[in-house]
Amino acid sequence: MRSRTVLCIRKIGPSEEETLDNTNCLTHRPIEKEPCNNQSCPPQWVALDWSECTPKCGPGFRHRIVLCKSSDLLKTFPAAQCQEESKPPVRIRCSLGRCPPPRWVTGDWGQCSAQCGLGQQMRTVQCLSYTGQASSECSETVRPPSMQQCESKCDSTPISNTEECKDVNKVAYCPLVLKFKFCSRAYFRQMCCKTCQGH
Repeated sequence: MRSRTVLCIRKIGPSEEETLDNTNCLTHRPIEKEPCNNQSCPPQWVALDWSECTPKCGPGFRHRIVLCKSSDLLKTFPAAQCQEESKPPVRIRCSLGRCPPPRWVTGDWGQCSAQCGLGQQMRTVQCLSYTGQASSECSETVRPPSMQQCESKCDSTPISNTEECKDVNKVAYCPLVLKFKFCSRAYFRQMCCKTCQGH
């Protein structure tokens, strides 16, 4: 666009003139502005805002969209119509700090293996990263136990001295009673009579 000054003037002498208000000129007022250089500018790259850094910790990237636009930004062209060598980057490295270390995660204890007396119960123990993925970087020295001893209440009445000395069928771990020296306790000695004989 180019412009010029348009004034309403009146000559008052051979070399003298005065400027009047525009309403004093009766002829059509010439235009002040007109377009020039009708050739449009070539398309250009326009970059949108960067995204947040992902992932939330450790090394990651920020991304953004870069479009090939007309000079007035009203039209979007295929990327091939903009110069590839001048295209702004669409990805940059970033970091939001170190990630939490992997840790041991335990499940709930399962049922006791013995329906009556001493038994064992199990639970899952997993080393997981902060994203919940399996990891091998947890310290074994602080690994929680995945098995523990348990005891189930017995519904059967302990056998009397007049009955045959035998282990009650429901007791699955009479050997553990012997191992942990529970035969000295009257209840276990009766429930595991055969195992505890002579001990």
